[in-house]
This record gives sequence, structure tokens and C-alpha cells, in this order.
Amino acid sequence: MDVVRYPVNQGWIEVIVGSMFSGKSEELIRRLRRAQIARQKVQIFKPALDTRYAADHIVSHSEMRIPSRAVMSARGLLEQVEADTEVVGIDEGQFFDAELPMVCNTLADQGKRVIVAGLDQDYLGKPFEPMPQLLAIAEYITKTLAICMVCGNPANHTQRLVASEDRVLLGTQGTYEARCRRCFDPRLAGAPAPARTAER
Repeated sequence: MDVVRYPVNQGWIEVIVGSMFSGKSEELIRRLRRAQIARQKVQIFKPALDTRYAADHIVSHSEMRIPSRAVMSARGLLEQVEADTEVVGIDEGQFFDAELPMVCNTLADQGKRVIVAGLDQDYLGKPFEPMPQLLAIAEYITKTLAICMVCGNPANHTQRLVASEDRVLLGTQGTYEARCRRCFDPRLAGAPAPARTAER
């Protein structure tokens, strides 16, 4: 979705969801860069919890990056958004608290374009709050797909490869991989992937 300008006082919410390694952060960065090229005032946020690649940048798995501010909570994010900001970018929405949908609604009601990227499912394949609530109130939704690391088909799930029952377990390659519906099995958290087959 490449809306660059909008009518005065007309805000909305865009949500980008999918599994890990599906290009969510890349798509978020692409939209934010286009807004910057259009000379819109952009503010970008990420949860302070996410320090995998950088504390002060959103960084995709493919090394695309854009400066951002780390915040502890959704309310803390709201307090840092300046009145003349036109576009607000938020990465890793699933790591924010339950107030994130309210905060996004508030910003959109102020006439801001709000773009949120995050996982829509956890490692068990269950909805990852608060993303489902954001999906319900968003004007625009983009679902990204990765490539299954077992069979090569489009992947919608994140397979955990290490043993842990924690819902939030920060990790990248080696900790998680993308799986399709057929190859995903939440009971196998920590089990190695079977050898890839040519069968489709």
C-alpha cells in the first residue's frame, strides 16, 4: 500500500503481519522511507525489549535499517509522538502491551498515518495479542508470506527450533524458521527440521 498523502485531518491505521522471515520489517521500512522522500514528518518506534540487531534502529533480517526510538510501553510511545508528526511507524507490534490498539486509534484520530508491523501468530500458531485487535480496527492490512524451510512452499507460520515454553523468546535464524501449514508443528519446538524433499 503506497498512500503518500491524505486529506487534512484524515488519519488511518495500516498493519503488516506475517511469520518471521516474511519481510514485514522490510515493508515497514519501505513505506516509511517513501513518506520521508515525500517530506512528511515521520517518527519511528520499536519496543525496548527488542535489542537483537540494534537498540536505536529497526533492522530487518536482510540488514535493511532505519533509525527508531525504543519505548517501554504503548503509552510511552504515545507520549513521544509530536503534534506535527504525520506518519508513525511501529515495528514488532506483538511485543507491546494491550494498550497498543488504543494508542494507534488515538494517533489515527489525530490525523496521523499509523503503520504497524508484527507477528500475527505465536510459536504455537495462536493469535499473538495485541495484533489481532489491531487487525480488527485497521483500514489497511498486508499479509506477508515467507518460504517454508522444509518444502519451499509459501510459509505462514513461525516454527520454534529451541526448547522453551516462554511465549516471548527473542531470536533469529537458528532459533526460528518459517514453515508452511503442512510442515508446521508446534509440538516439535526444539526438534530439527526434517530434510527438504522435492515433493510439493
